[in-house]
Amino acid sequence: MSTALQVEADSQLFVGLPEAKPSSFAQWWALTARVVRVMATKGELVVAVITPLVFTLGFYLPLRHIMNLLNIDYAQYVMPIIVLQTMAFTMMSNAQMAAFEALTGLTTRMQTMPIGALVPLTARISAGLVRSVTSLAAALLWGHLIGFQFVAGWGQAVLFCVFSLAVGTVLAIGADGLGSLTKSPESLSQALTLPTLIFGMLSCGFVPEERFPQWIQPFVRNQPISQFSFALRDMAEGGVTWDVLWVPLVWLIGLSVVFIPMAVWASVRRS
Repeated sequence: MSTALQVEADSQLFVGLPEAKPSSFAQWWALTARVVRVMATKGELVVAVITPLVFTLGFYLPLRHIMNLLNIDYAQYVMPIIVLQTMAFTMMSNAQMAAFEALTGLTTRMQTMPIGALVPLTARISAGLVRSVTSLAAALLWGHLIGFQFVAGWGQAVLFCVFSLAVGTVLAIGADGLGSLTKSPESLSQALTLPTLIFGMLSCGFVPEERFPQWIQPFVRNQPISQFSFALRDMAEGGVTWDVLWVPLVWLIGLSVVFIPMAVWASVRRS
């Protein structure tokens, strides 16, 4: 039998069989691996390690002597805000990634392909989580070098890490939705930088509440970054109690209720 006849005979064996489609899990895995490879190639994972070092040196060195005069162990005090700032950089990375894919038409192209509607979104968030884990590990390493430690035990240490990653993931989901909607990586990065600085500097993450003018103390005390800092600080020191934890959880759940539907809608809508 000739080669052509053999190929035709083999092809007839598959006539009528359903077309094989990769599972949503396989699609998610492939897209996540692609994004992680791009981050590694462009040096984003290296930046994820260096960024918490910059924050540690920039925040700890200028204020540690002043805080020591106030009998505050500043390594323990400042570590939560360093971690939260590194999570904010993951948020910006996700925003730029989503905006770039929407700007270049990749999002529209994937919507025309047999890919699960939420697979690109979950792949970007998963890749962002890889960056968050890298940044968190680096932040804890640099924190250990300046004297930070988990006094409350392993259980609270794990809770510290899980809560930090949860905050970073929720922020990344919201930023991803904004990126898909705006399609402008540059302007979105600038727009996110300002509120990050405002909420970070006007928080109890760097200095105690009483160091702020009295008229702004209610905002400083109750805004989410301060509440997240309170919980993380207690997790690292004596162990967090429900009286402290429930407010940060309410903030986290409230942000999730707003950000997740927005990100899903922005990801599945047709441009």
